Amino acid sequence: MTRAASTSLLLLALVLSAPLGARAEESSKNELKDRLGKVESALDNWDVPTARRELTALEGLVPEDIEPLKYYQGRVAFEEGNYPEAVELLQKSRIEDKPGSYLRLAKDTRDIVKGHRSVESEHFIFYYPPGKDEVLAPYALETLESIHRALAEDLGHRPPGKVRVEVVNNARELSKVSTLTYQQIQTTGTIAICKFNKLMVTSPKAVARGYDWQDTLAHEYIHLVVSQMSHNTVPIWLHEGLAKFLESRWRGKPGLAMTPSTLALLGRRVKEDKLIPFEKMHPSIAMLPTAEDAATAFAEVYFAMDYVYKTQGNKGLRDIILGLRDGKQDRKAVEGATDMSFAQFEKNWLAHIKQQPFPQELLPPEEVVLKENAKEPDDKKKGREISFGDFAEVTEIPARKFAHLGELMRERNRIKAAAEEYSRAHKLVGDKYESVSNKYALALLELRRLDEAEQVLRGSLRVHPGSPTTNVHLGRIFLHREDYQKARQSYLDALSSDPFDPEIHIALTRIHGALGETALASRARTASVVLTGMTPDEVSASAQVFLRDDSELVNAGNVGVEEPEDKAPAAPTDGGH
Repeated sequence: MTRAASTSLLLLALVLSAPLGARAEESSKNELKDRLGKVESALDNWDVPTARRELTALEGLVPEDIEPLKYYQGRVAFEEGNYPEAVELLQKSRIEDKPGSYLRLAKDTRDIVKGHRSVESEHFIFYYPPGKDEVLAPYALETLESIHRALAEDLGHRPPGKVRVEVVNNARELSKVSTLTYQQIQTTGTIAICKFNKLMVTSPKAVARGYDWQDTLAHEYIHLVVSQMSHNTVPIWLHEGLAKFLESRWRGKPGLAMTPSTLALLGRRVKEDKLIPFEKMHPSIAMLPTAEDAATAFAEVYFAMDYVYKTQGNKGLRDIILGLRDGKQDRKAVEGATDMSFAQFEKNWLAHIKQQPFPQELLPPEEVVLKENAKEPDDKKKGREISFGDFAEVTEIPARKFAHLGELMRERNRIKAAAEEYSRAHKLVGDKYESVSNKYALALLELRRLDEAEQVLRGSLRVHPGSPTTNVHLGRIFLHREDYQKARQSYLDALSSDPFDPEIHIALTRIHGALGETALASRARTASVVLTGMTPDEVSASAQVFLRDDSELVNAGNVGVEEPEDKAPAAPTDGGH
């Protein structure tokens, strides 16, 4: 029996055994039972407003000091984001304070977010730790409002009230405010979760090379919409398929989230006949034994929804969700939406996967690496900085030797010779490695061979879309040419993975200003102030001269100031997730 069910029975027993005078005369046992069932059902269905209304009605029918009533009051307060009140109420309910309990979750969440700042938009409240996470806020709200509009159009659902979004400092904090353990987060690279009527997202500062945090916000919001729309009846494989397939809607069409490296992995698993069965994905893809298994599962469910969308459109996606809401099992819901048996659906889905243009070789995985697990400090390697460790990922020994030799030539300021060695390495491995492509491009920039550098960088982005380093280098080329439209897009693409690079915001200050986008220029200038410690006037002056000189093309990232220490409080180091 679940905790909720046992608590319901206890509350009902206490209510029905109470003296008649302890509740309104017009109340009846059936009304009490009905009210209680509605509170519990609403919470299970992610319908907090209804749970609050039913609980308010129930409060007038039972003694206010009944412990199980305090439990439900605490549950509702917790899901409304009122954590101090939730802790107080849950303590009065006398539930155990242990890992995974609502009392422990309420306590940990209260302590973690008590110093957070917040900013609101029409449909969202965004909470973030003090410090450089401030720069996330306007971009996050813009992303969230965009995905809100898209899903209202695609799925026809708008969450009531304002959705709460909480940024945590690191993986340990994410484990404390959710139901995942720290080990599960480390194993699978989980970076965010949607639960308890809110979105919880790890700050990009906790990840060694950043991550696609805007897509992640959209992904988690889709989970919220699907849960509310379906009354929390969608199984995990369909949940993740819908979220992964639709996560790109905030920036364009659905189905743009599949990366070449994940596609290559899926191709290998298809060839080896090692796909993950849908039923093995329960209760969470984050609980699969390896990160590779998790990535494979995400790719599988992505293509399941891609197939539904290509054959049935948005109506097919909606019909699956609504079928589950109406009580159908997952297979029956899919059958109803696609007008075919589930066996035929699986056959067609697998054929759809096999038709994909799998890369011929397994590309390096795009892993989320937490800073505490990084093999070396996460120093920004820009411009003329020399690092032979950049090529550790290159498994082809001849290519690695050429790349190392190129670094030696750059260290001795023999740029032409360096470009020749990088070129040899690049010819052997093509666009496979970001490190080789970017070092080669930087050497070409120093030689003012901008067209060639652009070609190398564009090739790298085809294999590694969203790379912040590659996008920054490409942005420098466009900004140097004063092609402000393309420069803006490149720097915004870099920001979507690495929002804390000061160069991005200083460049955007100049770009938005040149395009007459006054409000956006002010936003970028404010972010630059937060990240560099410069005054607004100093940022404006730096932006005006940024990349005006050929010599700055390679060393543009060195803005001449030290980044201030993050003002966020030290993160707790103990506890579970």
